Amino acid sequence: MTHQNNTPANPKYKTDIADTTEKSKQFTFALAGNANVGKSVIFNQLTGSNQIIGNWPGKTVDRAEGILSFEGHEIKVIDLPGIYSFSTFSMEEIVSRDYIALEKPDAVINVVDASVLERNLFFTLQLLEMNAPLVLVLNQIDVAKNKGMLINKDRLSEMLGVPVVFATATRGEGVYEAVKEAVKVATSKHKHKQLKYHKDLEEQIEKLQQIVEKENLDLKYPSRWITIKLIEGDTEITKLVAEKSQTAILQLNLISTEIEKRYQEKCFSIIASERYALASSIVAASLQQEKSSHRFTDKLDWFATHRIYGYITASAVIGGLLLWTFFVGNAFSGLISQGLNLIYSVDPELSTSAPILSIILNGFWGGIDAGLTLIIPFVIPFYLLLALIEDSGLLTRVAFMMDSAMHKIGLHGKALIPIILGYGCSVPAIHSCKIMETRRERLLSAFAITFAPCSARTIVLFGMVGLFVGIHWALLLYVVNLAIIFIMGRVAMKAVPGKSTGLIMEMSSFKRPSINFALKQTWTRTKSLIYVVFPIYIVGSALIQVLYVYDILTPVSNTLYPLTVLWLGLPAFAGVLLLLGTVRKELIILGAVAILGTTNLLTGFTPIQLVVMALVAMLYIPCVSTMAILGKEFGWKPAALISLANIGTALIIGGLTFHILNFFT
Repeated sequence: MTHQNNTPANPKYKTDIADTTEKSKQFTFALAGNANVGKSVIFNQLTGSNQIIGNWPGKTVDRAEGILSFEGHEIKVIDLPGIYSFSTFSMEEIVSRDYIALEKPDAVINVVDASVLERNLFFTLQLLEMNAPLVLVLNQIDVAKNKGMLINKDRLSEMLGVPVVFATATRGEGVYEAVKEAVKVATSKHKHKQLKYHKDLEEQIEKLQQIVEKENLDLKYPSRWITIKLIEGDTEITKLVAEKSQTAILQLNLISTEIEKRYQEKCFSIIASERYALASSIVAASLQQEKSSHRFTDKLDWFATHRIYGYITASAVIGGLLLWTFFVGNAFSGLISQGLNLIYSVDPELSTSAPILSIILNGFWGGIDAGLTLIIPFVIPFYLLLALIEDSGLLTRVAFMMDSAMHKIGLHGKALIPIILGYGCSVPAIHSCKIMETRRERLLSAFAITFAPCSARTIVLFGMVGLFVGIHWALLLYVVNLAIIFIMGRVAMKAVPGKSTGLIMEMSSFKRPSINFALKQTWTRTKSLIYVVFPIYIVGSALIQVLYVYDILTPVSNTLYPLTVLWLGLPAFAGVLLLLGTVRKELIILGAVAILGTTNLLTGFTPIQLVVMALVAMLYIPCVSTMAILGKEFGWKPAALISLANIGTALIIGGLTFHILNFFT
């Protein structure tokens, strides 16, 4: 194994010594590879904050691009979706193959997981078939080494005919070398090495390729790649060729029939087998496997996927994530609250004696107080631990173990990942439902997510119940919420026609999570609170205080009185809080603090009312941002139906809870 450069991760790789031998150029590099190989980590290492996230033109698939300054060159970096092949089974695959073949980036950085090299090379071979200007980056080389895998980089490079770089992206190792090699590939007239398949198959490929080239189809794809895709039975390519040449299609039918007769298999299966066989032979020639005793990660992997112990692990991970958020957030909240009380304490008497001063002090300070004591302490611990669980590979094991349980609501285990993300924020969670194979599964997953208590709902739960009623009541509400998700999921499964598919998911290797990576992920997910939401809290708190002081909120409270007071048993002003919560759920807490003039909510609520208020807040209509993403992804009719289901469930469960608790107490 060769020496790895330990250049620290930096979004703009610049050198102090000017490169006088080569003029500054502009390049476009594409990052390509399977899912969960660290491609996005490398993208973030290269581009830092210089990123634009949008959609591919005319598509709903994410497009991530950024700018990198490297040794005098300006490089546009495109992060292609994580895929396994260039088929037409998904929009992600079509987007990736068309970008590489038609847009022709100056270099393609193919990121693979070194610890499962043979499996990842299946996609690498397809990139080579496409004549992509390739640099192969073997990421997670440290994990491969720990498994006793010694990869001969030079031998692998020779066999594939492309530069090979070792990397550990989470530590920034190898990223500099990858870009340097990509610049060399982009500036050189490198001739691609054509990898050959089995002799009999290769003869048929060459025969059809000659016809494709002779017909001069002008499809902008490489002729060999077109030929292989035709033999595979790719519907999109076959359709394009049929529009240009019936001669090629007639020859394709003859050749395909001959191949299937000789191999006694379907053509697409034959091509796949040939790729795997070639990948296996390349790995066998370039990798030496040392004998090693069972490592701790092997034992952990066995335990986490065991038919009994695996469920214990999954329950412990989910429960631990929630308990960690409860107790760590509660401790932080108490410390911050004590510190803030030393600076200034909100005085409710100012509302009558000095209303303008009340707006300034109670309003603005109430927003700051609520943000620092009820929001930040709970959101950051949740996202930090979630990032560590994700990076370790544990989250995919949890999803695997929960597969059978998730099928009960018409989903498979992979759906657990966006649902858990929904405990952070519903918007990116619903967006991540794209990992599901069918629209039905994406819709059912999104429906379940709208009931999951996001960080904003969790803040209401912690801030109202955890702090003033007791942790055990807050945990009980979480259990109730899980039961409701399951029940409503069953109802939705019956209402939406179709069947759930089996679980197909990349199981990344166990590894020690990177604290640096986890901190970056946490910052990425929480910075919107600091940059955007936090100022809204402060201004919003003052605005609510203005409305309250000048008695503008009373008509709203009176209108909703039969619902909030008579059925839900809440204070009259709770109707205002529920309306505010449709914008952002944290505004329920913020509104309560502004109206009551204190962060001690027991001055305006009884313990039972706090429990009911938190339960309704957990279940009723998602915030406007969630509604927007639902409308965008699924259409406004499904979004409206989901919202009505949320409201109906919240009102029924909330009212029953109040009357039951009131009866027994």
